[in-house]
Amino acid sequence: MSAMLEFENVELYYDHVYALRGVSLHLDEGETVALIGANGAGKSSILRAITGLARPASGTVRFMGERIDARKAADIVRLGITMVPEGRRVFPYMTVKDNLMMGAFSRSDKAGIARTLDSVLERFPRLRERYGQAAGTLSGGEQQMMVIGRALMAAPKLLLMDEPSLGIAPKLVQEIARSIVAINRDEGVSVLLVEQNSRMALSISNRAYAMATGKVVLEGRSRELLDDDRVKAAYLGGEV
Repeated sequence: MSAMLEFENVELYYDHVYALRGVSLHLDEGETVALIGANGAGKSSILRAITGLARPASGTVRFMGERIDARKAADIVRLGITMVPEGRRVFPYMTVKDNLMMGAFSRSDKAGIARTLDSVLERFPRLRERYGQAAGTLSGGEQQMMVIGRALMAAPKLLLMDEPSLGIAPKLVQEIARSIVAINRDEGVSVLLVEQNSRMALSISNRAYAMATGKVVLEGRSRELLDDDRVKAAYLGGEV
């Protein structure tokens, strides 16, 4: 049985500078897989290649057995892949409600959209409290919840998350982490998580890939990587 996501020997560069050098990874249905590494390691470039925002120079990307590396970004969303972008990217002058509904642009099932909206508001009660507020007036953590909710409005099979803890207060980072676990467990959504907060990423994922300079340098079960001295030295603040 093939993996849900297959990323095979992908090379990607921007203006002749390599971002990815022969990267291969996979994600099975129901998994949460983490990509850890320093800024510039190539983690976000993997997400851009999956979503059609960047075209690989070589290699293949397959989703549910179908090759997608030449597909348009909007078509990839319709296949069941959505992304929570780095830096939140809210529509600041639109209400929370309208921001959430933007996530359902590819759907036409009104009853299903209403059920998903109820589920999102139940998962993030603060969004219900601020439903009519302009998104730009929310705190950073509340905006992150809203952007995750917006991605869920597309009813994805695979959720890509780019640095969801970036710029978030420590208390809310824990809340975001719990929500990722719950989305995967309760809704059966597979998750590919890009994080510089390596400890958090490894604590909530099944497997992980550690990256440096556009390459995968380590991979394995997340619990094992948490105890790996090389990971501790390079990604967990040197706690060997």
